Amino acid sequence: MAIFSLRVSCMSRSRGQSATAAAAYRTATRIKDERTGELHDYSRKGGVVHREIVIPDGAPMWARNRERLWNAAEAAETRKNSCVAREFMVALPAELKSDDRRRLAMDMARALASKHRCAVDVSVHRPGRGGDTRNHHAHLLCTTRRLQVNGFQEKTRELDDAKTGEIDYWRRQWESLANARFKERGLDIRIDHRTLEAQGIDRVPTVHKGPLLTALERRGIEARVSRRLDRERAEDIQARLAQAAELGRLERERESVEKSIIDLSGDLVAAQRERGRGVSGKPSAEELRRQDLEKWIERRRGKSTEPASPEDNSLDRGKTRDHGRGIDDD
Repeated sequence: MAIFSLRVSCMSRSRGQSATAAAAYRTATRIKDERTGELHDYSRKGGVVHREIVIPDGAPMWARNRERLWNAAEAAETRKNSCVAREFMVALPAELKSDDRRRLAMDMARALASKHRCAVDVSVHRPGRGGDTRNHHAHLLCTTRRLQVNGFQEKTRELDDAKTGEIDYWRRQWESLANARFKERGLDIRIDHRTLEAQGIDRVPTVHKGPLLTALERRGIEARVSRRLDRERAEDIQARLAQAAELGRLERERESVEKSIIDLSGDLVAAQRERGRGVSGKPSAEELRRQDLEKWIERRRGKSTEPASPEDNSLDRGKTRDHGRGIDDD
């Protein structure tokens, strides 16, 4: 089953990160950082099946050189806490062939470069040895400034804050690109950028362990973090089961109460009817008395043309009291 995964993160100097180191590691290349003099050499690192730089229209050709590009990106930032690169990491569907996965990653990179006019360094990775064989993924390392003919200019700040909705836009774009490729290949598979809850799927989401924990597990090291994640996952499942049981109990109680209310309502209506009819099924003396009183009141107000009955005349002769006061007292 194809999964949706798109994560966005920033490389910040405040966390000891650099654009040159990030680019060298993800592309498994060698880059010297001109600002610090440090050499980042990951050329012996395996697992990278494709690497390519995408630049926007009108950008200078020197930006296609990885070392020059990321050193220029570092030089454009002057603050010690600057965000020097932004990364989009996406899961590539294992159901697609290798060339389709590469094309899918490049389509996303070109869309990013075109919309935000930034440079995008793409590296497609295959699953690691001993890991999940479906873990094909791509790193799209983007410059945080727009690349114009005369170099780096203003920041792409629309990507800084999730409140702008820009990240959600790219989640929808990735869903659309991947599903279009599935359809092109005649596959009935689809991915959905929404959360499991929004999709109406009652399933515990998977936990991303990250490269460090995965590397430890590959070496056979039992990590405490892994045990904690497993424990938290089991506790989450138990909490969901308990919540489902409680909801079921409350629903049964609600149905029982509603049934009792309906039964009581029916009994009350029946009792009121019996009271009006009397035991014989005919109107009771109290009901007849009430009807006579209503007719008498209507006649007194001139709204009734019926001749007065003996009972009505008795009402005129007597003094019907209401709380100690005669009706004629008004």
